Amino acid sequence: MNDKIVIITGANSGIGKAAALKFATEGYRVIMACRNMENSAAVQKEIINTTKNTHVDLLKLDISSFDSIRTFCATFKDTYPRLDILINNAAYLNHGEKEYKLSPEHIELSFATNTFGPFLLTRLLADHLAKSQDPRVLNACTTNIKNFFNPNRKIEFDNLRGEMRGTRSYSVYKMYGDSKMALLMLTIKMAEELKSQGIKVNALQINRVKLSKETIHKMKSYWRILAWTQNLTNPLPSGMADNYFHICTSEEFKNVTGQLINHKREFVEPSTSEKGFTQVKNILGSSRYPRYATNPQNVEQIWSLSTTLTEE
Repeated sequence: MNDKIVIITGANSGIGKAAALKFATEGYRVIMACRNMENSAAVQKEIINTTKNTHVDLLKLDISSFDSIRTFCATFKDTYPRLDILINNAAYLNHGEKEYKLSPEHIELSFATNTFGPFLLTRLLADHLAKSQDPRVLNACTTNIKNFFNPNRKIEFDNLRGEMRGTRSYSVYKMYGDSKMALLMLTIKMAEELKSQGIKVNALQINRVKLSKETIHKMKSYWRILAWTQNLTNPLPSGMADNYFHICTSEEFKNVTGQLINHKREFVEPSTSEKGFTQVKNILGSSRYPRYATNPQNVEQIWSLSTTLTEE
């Protein structure tokens, strides 16, 4: 599989690191796209030593920065003949953060990292993906989007540049959920846009996994206790990494595109009703996602904004 090329963003920790290890073990040429080069170099060395696969490369990428994305893509295209798999795994969720943070392009950091960055990266690499015989893109989504089963939940389109920093309180968890809902909508739309080039685009709904000590220590005391308790039963990141690998390489998903897939590798469908007992099943289950994601006006709004911001 040394001729099969996979890019994994945020491949130096958590599920991204586990995925890099999985693909390297299976003989793929792995491109670790990471922001912190010092930490990532140590992980790269660890993966090479563990797998004996020397085809594990490290390229600098800050997915929240459009300039960094453009530089990364130019370097990648000059170095590699094509791209077979792109996994948009990197995400921003800084537990305990209380202040608005902006990207180099002055975009709220959650949306810059979790939504607009993956959008631009995928579009810039589409021509290289089209050179593959079986090109696949996988976006990391989250169960947090279930908050949109609340009819009052809306993406704050008026605040994606931090316009309301002085008048609206900041919630890193709301911004994270909003940005991942936006990414799901872009996944569905992008699957349509890239279908003619044979590129499949899907999203994986990440379920709970074991959190690192560093992540837990950033939480408030109540949530910290809950996280430690949940960690006793939460699966290791390697399980979700196996899902990354299966969705991106198996015959089962070869012709699948525009889908949200859960941790059981089942398709998650838009809800048919969001009232009464059905709504309870929506929230507690893993087979439905909010209809907010399929609203044409919502989809067009995030698509138009993504296009405008990344072309500036």
